[in-house]
Amino acid sequence: MNYYCLVAGFPDLHINTTNNVPAMDALLEELCATLTTKDMALLNLLRMQYDNRNLLAYLANKEAALNPLGTLSQKDWEELITLMNELDAPKDKRSQPYILEYYRTISDEKLAANVTSKEDLLSTLYYDFGTHSQNKFVADWFEFNLNINNLLTALACRKHGFDIKQAIVGNNEVAKTIRTSNTHDFNLSGIFEPVEAIIAISENPNLLEREKAIDNLKWNWLEEHTFFNYFTIERVLAFYLRCELLHRWDNLTLENGQAIFRQLLEDLKKDVKL
Repeated sequence: MNYYCLVAGFPDLHINTTNNVPAMDALLEELCATLTTKDMALLNLLRMQYDNRNLLAYLANKEAALNPLGTLSQKDWEELITLMNELDAPKDKRSQPYILEYYRTISDEKLAANVTSKEDLLSTLYYDFGTHSQNKFVADWFEFNLNINNLLTALACRKHGFDIKQAIVGNNEVAKTIRTSNTHDFNLSGIFEPVEAIIAISENPNLLEREKAIDNLKWNWLEEHTFFNYFTIERVLAFYLRCELLHRWDNLTLENGQAIFRQLLEDLKKDVKL
């Protein structure tokens, strides 16, 4: 389906300015009222990154405040977890198979004992689910982000002396190559085109500049992969993702950027064996 009126009403967005960027809640309200059921499922797949964080927060504290950009409310999580506790194979449209697999794993003592990081396990299952989307744009977006995250993680591990193999998420070609290589570029030349650009970005001591450079790579990827998609769902999803990238900078400063980086290192220390 083509969304002529919807796309025609989108404001022009630019990576270096937040002018004319719609609020995420208002944008989601408009998209939910316009997209077909099939296309809404694609948008919800992108939003499930917030559901993952909300699930982790809810399991840690049932009264935790949940991110409203997720697809599921606190009541939804309460009902779904009850179903997963009561039924071996609960059928509920609000959940996805990877959520059940994750919950079954962490709820089983023997399986949970082999889990180094619950967050990484959930991320692995989510990325695997996303990269198998029948929509090529969505599947490729998931793989692109997985590859970027894994390469940045590997570079951080190398710099600080952590075990790379245990910190890498997923099982695609890039992940497997990173785990088995000690070369400068992890033997990714010819496999993952932006490898050298990402290595150069990782060497920048300015954390905010690094984050912005990574977002530039993502922004350019979105433009390149929707260049010939004028009024399609791919163009709509790319607009949503660009708004998401821009809003990420609303409250990000150098100070809290450094705090995020320190937390990343602490998480790596906990998740890998030195």
